[in-house]
Amino acid sequence: MKKILFFLLALGLLIFLFWKELFLSFVVITGKFNVSENKEIIWEKGPENRIDDRPNFIVFVADDLGINDLTSFGSGIANGKLPTPNIDFIANTGIKFSNAYAGTGMCAPSRAMIVTGRYATSTGYEFTPLPDGMGRSLQLFAPFQSVEVNTEALRSNPRFELQGLPNEEITFADQLSKAGYHTTHIGKWHLGRGEGEHPNAQGFKESLLMASGLFLPVNDPNVVNAYLDHDPVDKFLWARMQYAASFNQVKIGENWFEPKGYLTDYYTNEARKVIRANKNRPFLLYLAHWGVHTPLQALKSDYDALSNIEDHTERVYAAMIKALDRSIEGILDELNIQGLADNTWIIFTSDNGGAGYLGLRYINAPYRGWKLSLFEGGIKVPLIFWKEGISEKEIFERAAHIDIAPTIYALAKEAPEHNVDGIDLFSNSSEAKDRALFWRTGHNKVVIKDGWKLQLSDHPKREWLFNLNNDPTEKVDLSKENLTKVAELKTILNEHLKNSKEPLFQSSLKAKISIDRTLKEVVEDGWEEDEDYVMWPN
Repeated sequence: MKKILFFLLALGLLIFLFWKELFLSFVVITGKFNVSENKEIIWEKGPENRIDDRPNFIVFVADDLGINDLTSFGSGIANGKLPTPNIDFIANTGIKFSNAYAGTGMCAPSRAMIVTGRYATSTGYEFTPLPDGMGRSLQLFAPFQSVEVNTEALRSNPRFELQGLPNEEITFADQLSKAGYHTTHIGKWHLGRGEGEHPNAQGFKESLLMASGLFLPVNDPNVVNAYLDHDPVDKFLWARMQYAASFNQVKIGENWFEPKGYLTDYYTNEARKVIRANKNRPFLLYLAHWGVHTPLQALKSDYDALSNIEDHTERVYAAMIKALDRSIEGILDELNIQGLADNTWIIFTSDNGGAGYLGLRYINAPYRGWKLSLFEGGIKVPLIFWKEGISEKEIFERAAHIDIAPTIYALAKEAPEHNVDGIDLFSNSSEAKDRALFWRTGHNKVVIKDGWKLQLSDHPKREWLFNLNNDPTEKVDLSKENLTKVAELKTILNEHLKNSKEPLFQSSLKAKISIDRTLKEVVEDGWEEDEDYVMWPN
């Protein structure tokens, strides 16, 4: 009896001491799927001869890429120690939008805006679906109790895979597929995996889906990992993610198999195969890379080539950017081999700004803010339109993710079959100059008009007003000394929101995000008095 009692007491003590880790282990076990060996993808092949000369489109979306990570938009990662020559090439010989904006400060709603050309306030797709259990995990492991969980939302929202973009929304794949284009998706989707929400139900005839989130198995001899001990997101991802892909998946969790090699290179190689298979018919390829999102994993050969970067985390991150730049090189090579470079538009962007939880100080420089905020660092993104033979041009008027789909429609000479909020970026420069741009993520709202930017937050109750014409890095808040401008912009914002659609799903958490310091700095030094922050709802 004493032995049993001692055992129960010891077990109780272990549970008391390690209950957070036990919870995470439970979440991990219940979230895993079976992954088989790699399967060769046989892409559908087009006709032997080309009879349709309409342009092709490759929409290339990076994940969490900071505006300063590219040497064509900033100084480059690690103060320029890693150039990005291939991305620079399309930026410098194509049409470079140097003042472009993400749909929001986090991935899924931005991606919905890219594929539909519509604001989140038009579709209701306002928050990013989080894997089941992630919200609770972030709350448990977040420093300083900086994550608040909405228990009611966790109970009432559909499970992660079912929080998708409604099927009635028309994507650029729907539109171009109906017009006779072959439409292919490779990589991240994050717009639902349930019936009517997966890529094959949203206009894509073929889809190589990022099923989980590892770039290589953790112990693979060709990988170098960087762990972020200060970051609760990183803890969850390392525990939960698998090395997996799926082809034309229509049922949740079916047909998972291992990719072939480092994930960024695998997607690039498969994209080249898609180009070869479709060289004789017009195609749309949506190449949505996972790089450079966490968990941070680099190909060892890329890591070894960057010995000039001392910090391990920064070096792994830079190596991931190197692979992303190599992806553009591979796409360009294949277009040249197939003779398609002068008839294929490459559209390059990122879903949002760089993440502060990486702990890397200058990825969004010189702008304030990070992913998970609507300050410029969170929503300023690269945007490039490239095709061989066009006149190089830099455009300074504000562009946005909502403009990508309408511009593609115009280039394909296809009138959109639905209402879009974006514009054709090549049709009317005065329209881009005169319009207002809007953002809403829960209680955080922004309007930009004529270079003035008003940001409103309910938690904490704050107003920020910046004149981006004179102060593009948002250093001087003018909200208290220019009440007339605040009132004017509030009127414009409220008019936009008057007929907006309510969010499809509730926000399940709020996270406290510093605007001017990385999460690593906050963890090491604590919160500063009067520090600018936002509570990011998701």
